[in-house]
Amino acid sequence: MEQEPLKRRLAAILAADVVGYSRLMEVDDEQTLFQLRRHRQEVFDPAAARYGGHIFKVMGDGFLVEFGSVLGAARCAIEIQRGMLERNEGVPEDRQFKFRMGINLGDIIVDGDDFYGDGVNMAVRLQGLARPGGIACSAAVQHELRNKVDVQFLDQGLKAVKNFANAVHVYLASVDNLAPAAAPSGTRQPSRRTTTDKPSVAVLPFANLSNDPEQEFFSDGVTEDIITDLSNVSGLFVLSRNMVFAYKNRARTMEHISRELGVAYVVQGSVRKSGNRVRINAELVEGATDGHLWAARYDRDINDIFTVQDEITKTIVEQLKVKLLPDEKKAIEQAPTASVDAYTHYLRGREYYHIASKANHLMARQSFARALELDPSYARAYAGIAICDVRLQSSYGFAIGVDAILATAEKALLIDPNLAEARAAKAFALSLGERRAEAAAEFELAVELDPDCHEAHRYYAEFCVTDGRFELAATHFIRALEIKPTDYGAPIMLVSVFRSLGQVEKAESYARLGVKKAEEELRLHPENANCACLGATVLAFLGQREESMQWLSRSLATDPGDTNIQYNAACTYALLGEADKAVEVLERWVSQVGAEMRLWFRNDSDLDSIRQHPRYAVLLKLSEPAEQPTLGRAEDSLAQ
Repeated sequence: MEQEPLKRRLAAILAADVVGYSRLMEVDDEQTLFQLRRHRQEVFDPAAARYGGHIFKVMGDGFLVEFGSVLGAARCAIEIQRGMLERNEGVPEDRQFKFRMGINLGDIIVDGDDFYGDGVNMAVRLQGLARPGGIACSAAVQHELRNKVDVQFLDQGLKAVKNFANAVHVYLASVDNLAPAAAPSGTRQPSRRTTTDKPSVAVLPFANLSNDPEQEFFSDGVTEDIITDLSNVSGLFVLSRNMVFAYKNRARTMEHISRELGVAYVVQGSVRKSGNRVRINAELVEGATDGHLWAARYDRDINDIFTVQDEITKTIVEQLKVKLLPDEKKAIEQAPTASVDAYTHYLRGREYYHIASKANHLMARQSFARALELDPSYARAYAGIAICDVRLQSSYGFAIGVDAILATAEKALLIDPNLAEARAAKAFALSLGERRAEAAAEFELAVELDPDCHEAHRYYAEFCVTDGRFELAATHFIRALEIKPTDYGAPIMLVSVFRSLGQVEKAESYARLGVKKAEEELRLHPENANCACLGATVLAFLGQREESMQWLSRSLATDPGDTNIQYNAACTYALLGEADKAVEVLERWVSQVGAEMRLWFRNDSDLDSIRQHPRYAVLLKLSEPAEQPTLGRAEDSLAQ
């Protein structure tokens, strides 16, 4: 029997995928899937149908569409990208949905409802070369489109593409030239915020090659400062520290990472610190081709660490052909401190602070204080102490005066008025002092100064819960989670917030996400009792009684005296229907904690089941605001 010959035909293929889809799914998978379905139903699928397109393959966030003409494929792609520009209006850049598209004209193999061959594969490769929100096409497509669409495809020359022996001539339409032309005089057009086509960069955690594994905080600090410096360049879109640190110690190709994170370029490197010497290797890679654009090695004295960071930042900016404005150049060149030893102590304090517990906050505070002994003008170290103090006072009942915390925050702000974490600490302290209107204004300023400051959004969200403003609390908890996808606390707190709003389905969704984030954190830090006790509360809410009690027992065995753990134990008991146990724990807890936690207790939906308990009225009385301590120095209060 003769084999049936393959059916072939010439067709235009449009390949599209969502930029940074894995990153969006990591933050909130259910919401991301909902948004993708909505964008397909309202923009993508109708446009494909309107121009005669047939969607023949869907791969999660990727789509392949066949058209009978190049013009139909191009007009469809342009309409979709313009529609997404409008839908992304006002949405923070790191949570926008952006398609990356490639169009190719070539020979395809027809197999039922599916299509194969180099014509399809090349469209996929072109898609990988497109910028977020842009379209890439081959020379054959560009030739067919000439003077037929109102978008200019710019010549990029020959590009090597994976699995193809010969380079392909590539043309790109970017976000800027996809924007519709100005409306004729006399017609009214909706206002649109200008969207810039910035090069997007992810700086991966630099590997610690020092002989001492405990020096990892130093290599992490170098990474953070390069991210901060690059973020000061207005011509770049740079992923936050918390976003990229999820890739620490994960083996991935640069092409894979750039696709997952939705960036065009990736920076990676290593740090080797030995005595007074440091060696830093750094390289810049183009994600789509896995090609190295630049690499360098720096062997320097440890006191030159800030100079090296500046050189790396400036070189990356030059390689990406971005203009560095005078103010941006000045910001990059301004070292955070003149003392490398102070810098090292500050970085160690940050490392302690990332694991939230009373002991770690105390160790973090000690490191920040040592940094200030070495450099009394170190703004970040003052902010670090203020942040530790608000937590120690509000969560653990330390007799640290509000006036003392405010004074510490003001010292940071006198040196750097734009330091968002110092503003957030000041706002938190104002709320502890019952100056809530001032606190709200200060939180708003902190968020405005740095929309990507995790502490500002997280503290503001907690403040809103204590104020009974649950919708605003949800907004800032979600933003905190977007900035720091490893934040296990934000989704868990969102469970209580959405229950208070009567949105049970959303509460269940964030409960499942919270358990997932908590499991990931406990794999990295098994000693994190705070994480285990928070996880116990959402497992109880989800009805997983046995697992909830296992997590709670684990946290109580690790740190039974921690008041946060005691509080979450009470929440777990309440959610499991053990009201007497919950009340007993709260009666011991309430006298040990600060006013902010007592306000939280009054608004926490986890405790709704005990509101009618005979002893609940006494708890309410005990939770009434007490006069705040006003000691002159935080150090004195900590010594008591």
